[in-house]
Amino acid sequence: MTSLTALRHKNFTLFVIARFLATVALQIQSVAVGWQIYQQTGNPLDLGFIGLAQFLPFASLILIAGHYADQWNRRSIVLSCFFVELICGLLLLFFARESLTSVVPVFAVMALYGAARAFMMPASQAILVNLVPSESLANAVAINSSLYHIAVIAGPPLGGALYLFGTETVYSIVTVLLCISVLLMLPIHVNFEVKNREPLSLNALFEGIRFVRSRPIIFGALSLDLLAVLFGGATALLPAYANDVLHVDSVGLGLLRGAPALGATVTAIILSFFPITRRVGLWMFSGVLIFGAATVVFGASTSFELSLAALFLIGTGDMVSVYIRHILVQLETPDDIRGRVSAVNSVFIGASNELGEFESGMTAALLGVVPAVIVGGSLTIGVTLICMWAFPVLRKMNRFPAIPK
Repeated sequence: MTSLTALRHKNFTLFVIARFLATVALQIQSVAVGWQIYQQTGNPLDLGFIGLAQFLPFASLILIAGHYADQWNRRSIVLSCFFVELICGLLLLFFARESLTSVVPVFAVMALYGAARAFMMPASQAILVNLVPSESLANAVAINSSLYHIAVIAGPPLGGALYLFGTETVYSIVTVLLCISVLLMLPIHVNFEVKNREPLSLNALFEGIRFVRSRPIIFGALSLDLLAVLFGGATALLPAYANDVLHVDSVGLGLLRGAPALGATVTAIILSFFPITRRVGLWMFSGVLIFGAATVVFGASTSFELSLAALFLIGTGDMVSVYIRHILVQLETPDDIRGRVSAVNSVFIGASNELGEFESGMTAALLGVVPAVIVGGSLTIGVTLICMWAFPVLRKMNRFPAIPK
């Protein structure tokens, strides 16, 4: 077995390439949307509304999406979501060509993207176990995470540079990449069989929540991510920070957006060769503490170079936590409810990311950009220490659990 053994499986390889290209496209799009809106309005609260526009449909649909990830072909769901994201890119391209002055249509597109993301997350998380044998799952997680974060590194600087040529250029590239992702998903086949197809019901929707609540390890890991990232959402304010504090252009913003992913990717590559196998709980908490401390440093920095270094460490700490949490959720969950549990996982991630962006925008509007980031990082450290006390089973966990039958 080599460190790239999961790539021997064609279906997995096609999936991660499609996801890689789609992620590059969406990162380019994210930089363009944030910079475009902030240049147009100059209000950091509007940066928060970008996150809120995505979160509301996401939160409304995610449990339904988890149910269908267990009841329908996960490959078809992922393919459909890529197609909806392609439509979002085409709409943004249309708006750019029409030179719209209102930001409301852009928020509407972000809401449509949030709806697609609701169905994408549980299906794309649950599908990995259907693309590779169980002994290659940890390797598949590492490769998938590595390529994802490489895309997040490449996307923002590319988006910042493309923005210099105009928004039409940016959104044209986005639509091309998403079109290729759709085409790559077409030949994929997954080994997925529904044992007992259940109709959509409240009982089925909340099965994932009940399962997570009954597993202290999973519940603790998800709670830690929710609370930590909810307060530590410095990246949401990067357009304002780049423009008002560091005084850099869209290219500088792209570099700032890519720095966390660079740290995460370096860490993911290391983990693919030297996976964490002992003191799993302490490694997870340590990663979040690094995330919080680096956020405080970033908030206090007025140096572009120091800010890049702090964002690099933010990505490093976050990757350690994400790597452990994702493996825990996959290994603790039977396949017949994996989609619904992944949906609950996605609720926690979505709430911490998009809702965290709105919280950061609100805090910045009230306190200012710099105090908002410093306070958020300090709160992240505080809630991590509280979670260490509240979830001793997670703190004391030494090794990953056995693969469920």
